[in-house]
Amino acid sequence: MFIDGSPEWLEPVFKVAVAYLLAFPTAWFREKEGHAVGLRTFPIVAMSSCGFLLLAQGAPGPDTTAATSRIIQGLMAGIGFIGGGAILKDGMTVHGTATAASIWSTGAMGAAVALGRYEIAFILALLNVFTMEALVPMKRRLDEAGKEDSRRR
Repeated sequence: MFIDGSPEWLEPVFKVAVAYLLAFPTAWFREKEGHAVGLRTFPIVAMSSCGFLLLAQGAPGPDTTAATSRIIQGLMAGIGFIGGGAILKDGMTVHGTATAASIWSTGAMGAAVALGRYEIAFILALLNVFTMEALVPMKRRLDEAGKEDSRRR
């Protein structure tokens, strides 16, 4: 029981909403930076991952652990496919790998919420935002330093 006396349907609704909300900061930052993957994709990946695992928990049969394991495997492969669509190659340059990885992380975050592992979901959400936003200045400096090194050669 989620909260004593609450309807049974409230817990899964709460979990899907939490997954959505935890993905929203990453989505917001990506969108405001003008990235193609942002406001819609991240929350949808999180709530869908959560939803699929919630479905597994309610599956009939004695072995829900095996069902949950198979769904996690399928989710991670499927989300990897979505992330692969965010990766673009232009000559010798590849773009979108961080976006693809953050989509994958968002899926894991939604799965963690479904399994009641809110601490894992929270830290994934926090580190995803930190990595995608706070490390951008450092990446730009490193990229510029790499360009200068290649010009000297």
